[in-house]
Amino acid sequence: MKRILVIGAGRSSSTMIKYFLTQSQKENWLIRVGDMQLSFAQEKVGNHVNGQAFKFDALNGDERRKEISNSDIVISMLPARFHLEVVKDCIELKKNVITPSYITDEMKALNEQIKDAGIIAMNE
Repeated sequence: MKRILVIGAGRSSSTMIKYFLTQSQKENWLIRVGDMQLSFAQEKVGNHVNGQAFKFDALNGDERRKEISNSDIVISMLPARFHLEVVKDCIELKKNVITPSYITDEMKALNEQIKDAGIIAMNE
């Protein structure tokens, strides 16, 4: 089963999480949704058999790296200023990552490291 980690369960993640959960049985996905506000993640996941909601402090580097290392792909729905640390961890742990943010100069500076890690880092 592929493990999709969604970091952040704010309003902008609702449709995406719903889609993933709808497709999860057919595609054999486990959707893990972590948020500082456990209730936000729980609301998005509901009682879906292939969904897991959990309290998650994305600013805690150890906690973040642990969750990323146990995932096949990471989708960061955090505010844009936090994506850089998530992407750096994904480079280190060789995990593909998607963010909905525009490519910043700081993100561009990671391009060679992303290539060297052999991962995909997709931004808007």
